[in-house]
Formats: sequence, C-alpha cells, structure tokens
Amino acid sequence: MGFKLIPAAIACAIGLLIWFVIPVPDGVAPNAWHLLALFVATIAAIIGKAMPIGALSILAITLVALTGVTNDKPAGAIGDALSSFANPLIWLIGAAIMISRALIKTGLGARIGYGFVAMFGKRTLGIGYALALSELTIAPVTPSNTARGGGIMHPIMRAIADGFGSDPKQGTQDKIGKYLALVNYHANPITSAMFITATAPNPLIVKLVADATGAQISISWGMWALAMLLPGLVAILLMPLVLYWLYPPQIKTTPNARQFARDKLAERGPLSRGETIMLGVFVLLLVLWADVPAMIFGRAWTVDPTTTAFIGLGVLLLTGVLDWEDVLKEKSAWDTIVWFAALVMMATYLNKLGLIAWFSASIEKGIGSLGLDWVGAAALLLLAYLYAHYLFASTTAHITAMFAAFYATGIALGAPALPFALLMAAASNIMMTLTHYATGTSPVIFGSGYTTLGEWWKAGFVMSLVLILVWVVVGSAWWGLLGYW
Repeated sequence: MGFKLIPAAIACAIGLLIWFVIPVPDGVAPNAWHLLALFVATIAAIIGKAMPIGALSILAITLVALTGVTNDKPAGAIGDALSSFANPLIWLIGAAIMISRALIKTGLGARIGYGFVAMFGKRTLGIGYALALSELTIAPVTPSNTARGGGIMHPIMRAIADGFGSDPKQGTQDKIGKYLALVNYHANPITSAMFITATAPNPLIVKLVADATGAQISISWGMWALAMLLPGLVAILLMPLVLYWLYPPQIKTTPNARQFARDKLAERGPLSRGETIMLGVFVLLLVLWADVPAMIFGRAWTVDPTTTAFIGLGVLLLTGVLDWEDVLKEKSAWDTIVWFAALVMMATYLNKLGLIAWFSASIEKGIGSLGLDWVGAAALLLLAYLYAHYLFASTTAHITAMFAAFYATGIALGAPALPFALLMAAASNIMMTLTHYATGTSPVIFGSGYTTLGEWWKAGFVMSLVLILVWVVVGSAWWGLLGYW
C-alpha cells in the first residue's frame, strides 16, 4: 500500500466534509470553497504524513485538474494545475539545492566547519560559536536546512563530542554533547531566516507577500539579506550564550578541540580543484544575488536570481565538479520542485478566487472586535502564527496554510506592510525551534540522543521567545534605519 491508511482516511474525510457537508459561506464562490477542500485535505495529509509530500503533491495537481475547480475547460484546468512549474522561484530553490550538493561532494562545507572550530575551539562556548558561524557561512547556498544542519554540521558536532567522551549511549551527554547538539540545531532556524535561499519555503513567503500586496512589495534576495542581517547576527551572538546558561556543559575548556580540527584539516590537505571551483561559484552566487554588478555598472547588469542559480549550476556541470548523475540523484531538489509547484499553485488560486480575502476579512472582524490598535493586533497575529507550529510537522505546510491570511489581516488592521512581512518571514523560521518534529533537521539531531524530549522542548520555547524578541526589537529598529518604516 502506497499510503498510511488512517492519516489518508482522516485527510479525505476532512476534504469531503468541507466540499459536501459544510455550506458555502456567503461571499465565497463555490469553486473557491471546493479548492479549499482540496487544499485543506492536502495539508492534513502532509501533517499526518499519509504519503511523501511529493506524492501528495502529484495527487493534488491531479485533483485540481480533474475537478476543474479553477477552470471549466479540461485543457484550462490542467494548465492551471501545472502553472506553477513555470514559477522562477521554484527553480531557484531546486537549482540551489543541486548546487549545495557540491558543498558535500567536494568537502568544502566540512572544511569550513573545521576551520571555524580551529579558530574558536579553545572553549566549549567557542565551539558553539564556531558551529553557528559555519552554518551562517554556508547558509546562502544550502536551501535544504536539513542538509546543512543535519548533513554537514551534525557529523562535525558529533565528532567533537565523541572526542571529549560525550556519548549518550554511555550516559555522558552532559559533558559537552548536549550543549553542542542544541547549538547545532538552534543555529539552523536563525541562518534559515537570514537568506531567501537558506531554506526552501522562504521563496514561497516572497510569493505570498507579493500576491497579498498586488506586487507592491517584491522582496529581492539582497533586500531580504540586508533586512535580516542585524537581527540575525544579534541572534547568533545570543543563542550560544542562552543555551550555555540553560544547559551548561560540564566541560568548559576544550584546548584539544582546536588541534582536533587542525588534524582534520591536515588530513584533507590543500584545497582540491573541486573545492576551489565550488568556492569560486559560492562567491559568484553571492555577488550576483546581492546585485553587486548593478550597483557598480547600472541596472542593465542585473541578473535574475534564478538565472544566477542556473549559472552556478552550469559552471559546476561544465567543470565536472558535479555531473548529471549527481543532479539526477539529488532527490530533495526534484521533490522540492514538485511539492513547491503544487502548493504554490493551490495558494495562488485560493487568492485569485477570493478565498484568502474572505478568510482574512473574517479574522480581521474577529480581532477588530477586541478593540486592539494595530500594534496589539499585529502582535496577536504574529504570536498565534508562530506558536501554531506546535500543530505542524512541516514549515511548508504551516506557511502555505496560514501565512497569506494572517499577513493580509495584519495589513488590513493597519500594520506596515513591509516590516510586518519581514516579521512574519522571521517567525516562519523561528517556529522551527519549538519541537522535535518542527522541520527536517530536528529529528536528525534529536534522534542522536543528546537531549531528552523535555529538554528539547524547553530549549525550543525559550529560544523562540528570545528570537522573536530580537527580531521585534532589533529588527524593527534596523528596518527604521533602512527606511522600511
């Protein structure tokens, strides 16, 4: 059987209930309501893990085309269902995930990690900062936060913990492993928030913001990176300290860690040809994504972000750093392209058919009855959106289900459109801190056994408070300086 029976049955029941039983509300077109039924059923199936998200997305595309909820004509319906495969943001993330494969294949990602440990690893706190800075360095070109935190950084963290005899199987995780595991994890949401290309759902946020504002707000790669720079750096500065206070490691000084990292670097020898090329591509991507040529030579030198990603991928293929088999085997990239296209398509047509406007108006009416000013209303929306993630096992599902309506409601209640979009974008990543199932990275690191469930959830809740406060206070002040208010 290709699906889990109980979660699939629940998802189907929810979809059928909305489609056939619940009356279509006043002000909502029947086809919009029927698309909502398909959408909610899809999200419920994703949450329940009835099937892999890519497989569920294929079924969602099929049902949208078959039921004709977006178009009465069969040819038009399938055209609508497949329309998001032409969305450049989807291919930006797909291509960037393929590029990030070269970080692992060449070993450049591990070299960067060990390099930071060699510099800062004299004390346990320094190792924490080394892990966080390593994450930050590779984040712009690793849209799979799971690959970054779980695939590149976690093996480095475990090797260091093992070197100090900190092994959960021996009951010695408190020596250093618990602290490093938590730092390893909590660097992931922060770095994910700092770049559009640091986690797959971020471009979806860009698309939803543009749709909600009639394209009046279009967040570029450079704008996002600049806006998140200061709050992100402050968060990286605070995070290892907060976790050090919360779960202090037994081992405080680690002079051997620097030598351990130097030995690992010595084993690797000088930069290989592949690492050198990957490093050059890394710099090229950052320069083009930040729109540096246009700043120097004028707007005619602007390169589209998705085109930039394909340039980087093309260079890696031409030089043989990646071959076509590597690209074909990068399942997460192809999987992301499929599910991203399906969810963006459904979210787009829910907006076009007026469902999002109706839903946000309903929320606006409810919050408006509380008599709050826009600051209180925006705070309520932001916190409700953030902590609703306790109910989700996928940031993508959460963002797709809730972001558009909550953002539109905030704007309608008077929140400044761009700052509120940036706060919602930050919250969409901060919510990864909360649980051991919050995102793909969490089960990888939690599953290594360094923390108990209670310790993980406590750290997650504390860090969520710290990070949202950083983005509200530091972020808001920074955006004022940038002229976003």
